[in-house]
Parts: sequence; structure tokens; C-alpha cells
Amino acid sequence: MLGILPLARMAFALVLAASLPFGAGAQDAFKEFKQLDTTAKMPKLNAFIAPGSAPQGVALQEVEIDAKLTADGEPLEDGLSWYVFSPIAGADGKLPLVASARGGSAAFQLAPGDYLVNVSFGRAGVTRKVNVPDSGKLDKQVMVLDAGGLLLNAISGSDVRIRPDQLRFSIYSSEVRDDGERGLVTADVSPNTVVRLNAGTYHIVSEYGDVNAVIRADIQVEAGGLTEATIQHRAAQITFKLVSEAGGEAIADTAWSILTAAGDSVGESVSAFPTMVLAEGEYSAVARNKDKIYQRDFKVEAGKNTDVEVLMKNEQPQEPASAATTLQQEPQPSAAGEPQNSAPAPLPSYEQLLPGNGTAGADAD
Repeated sequence: MLGILPLARMAFALVLAASLPFGAGAQDAFKEFKQLDTTAKMPKLNAFIAPGSAPQGVALQEVEIDAKLTADGEPLEDGLSWYVFSPIAGADGKLPLVASARGGSAAFQLAPGDYLVNVSFGRAGVTRKVNVPDSGKLDKQVMVLDAGGLLLNAISGSDVRIRPDQLRFSIYSSEVRDDGERGLVTADVSPNTVVRLNAGTYHIVSEYGDVNAVIRADIQVEAGGLTEATIQHRAAQITFKLVSEAGGEAIADTAWSILTAAGDSVGESVSAFPTMVLAEGEYSAVARNKDKIYQRDFKVEAGKNTDVEVLMKNEQPQEPASAATTLQQEPQPSAAGEPQNSAPAPLPSYEQLLPGNGTAGADAD
């Protein structure tokens, strides 16, 4: 099923549960999820101030800023990333970064003038222009993110749970660009992971396995709440065996091609016990062993994981023309003890923090 369809017409079950109205209760509900508690409480943190950003002899003003999920909510105490930019582009054409901070509410020491302040909470963010006066105390600034959380999961058939390592989600914007594509918000999201997003509608792509079990849905994220969505896949996990007799031992050194009823190849493997997740439908399993071809037709029913045995007596007179000739190789695991790159990510530019670039707060999820 491709494209955008109303939820009521989709051929899968989508269960949505919005969280409690935002407030102290909703704040506690958000903190129940480990993914939202990325750091300890760090209010009024000056994590970084760019050298030379304050002119010599100029009196600095303290600028205090809070961030809320909704206008009537409580200030967030954790998980925020703050960036302060000068509105005047530098020689490289980019807006200079003046200061940054992480944690909860922030307090910056800034020279009088105009600034662009960006705050992000996960992949939710907002930017505001702030004017620091020459004299007099500036009132505390409050920035409203208008954001919520999204938690995704999926089942196979009516109630079969899917192993987390077999399931991945990608989140796209709901709008289709002029080139026919959607803007990617974030990819490879694991199930039961809270993703913080600006309120709005998002296009979700759920992939079960790595063959053809893909489901799409449009989901609404409410500000100040946690939206939970469970998607129903019409697919099953199938294990293939080439045997000399029913219930016999699987024969090694067998190459497999899995074809749809139309003859299109959807999966290949070289293994005695290949396992694939296939969307509901009719298929043919083609096994090649010692220059001989064996084939069996089978049907996949949603949620019914099963074994498919191909008997060696079902030898084919010649190789089907539609059988694939190239076989996928199993990915090689990384060597034990291989050093990992732990270098900190560079601070983003103002252009990267603009909506749709997927940079702001990427380390907070």
C-alpha cells in the first residue's frame, strides 16, 4: 500500500493513544521514558560562549530563557539544546554562533543588540529574535516549542509481537515536495523509543525484516502529549529447508531465490536455513544445490510464522528464467575491540537548525 490514505481506509490496524493534557501529570509521564532524560537537571547553564563575541568595555546583560512544550505548560527542566546566533552573517555567509547551552532553562550574558535564539527538544525546535537593551533588565523570555512525543511499535497479524531487532521506523514530513519526495525527519527509529517532534502530522514507514513487509501511515502528534501508535503488519517469518524427505535434515550449500506469484525475485540467500520476513501473499521457493533446481509454491498468512520444506524430488527440468543469478552475502560483523570514533560532533550552524534539516537536537533522542 503506497501513498497517503485516510486512516479509516488503510488495510492495517493503527492504534493511537494521546497522553494526558499537558501539565505536571504529563511532565511526569514524559519522564517515565528513559529516552527523554538525557542529562541531569542543568538550569541556567552557560556551556559555551564564543571568544570575542562580546566587545571590550561593553556591559553585558543577563538573558534568562525558559522553554515549554505548550503555552500553559511548565518550563522544561532537561533535554534542551540552546543556540544563540548573531543576525549579521559573517564573511563565510553564515550566522556566527555566539553562545550555546544544554540542560533546562538557560541564562546567557550578552552584549546589547539583536540575536536569534534557537531551542530544540529532540527533533522539535523553535527560533525567536531577542533584543537585548542597552540598559535596564530584560524580562525573562519564554519560548513555546508546541511539541510532543511519538512512540511507535508494531505487531504481525492480529497479536504476534515482532522482535525489536526486526523492526525499524522512518519518520517523514506529511507534505510532498515538488520532486515528489517527502522530507526525512529521522530514520532507523527503534520500537518503544520516544521521538520528540513538533506538533503536526507525520508520515510513518514501518519496515518488518528487510524484504517486502512495509506499511505506511499518517499519524498526528499532539502538543504536550505522548502519542503511542501500534501498526499491524500483514506478514510472517518463513524459514526454508531443502530436504530429501519430509521432516528430514536441511541440506547445506543451498542457494535460494524467493519469487512472487508474478515471478519477481524478492529475496535471495545462501544458507541451509534461510529465514525471511515476507508480506502476505503467494510465492515460489527455488532452491539450487549441486547444479540441480528444486521448487515449491507456498502461501504466507499474516502472523503465521512457519517452515517451508522443499523436497529434492521436486526437481525442475531447468532453471526458471526469473530466478535471480546474484546472491546477497551475509554482512560481516565488526572485529571485536575495534576502536570507535568518539570525537564530539561539531556545533551546528543556524542554517542546519532550520526546520526540515533534521540537525537540531539530534543527540537528544
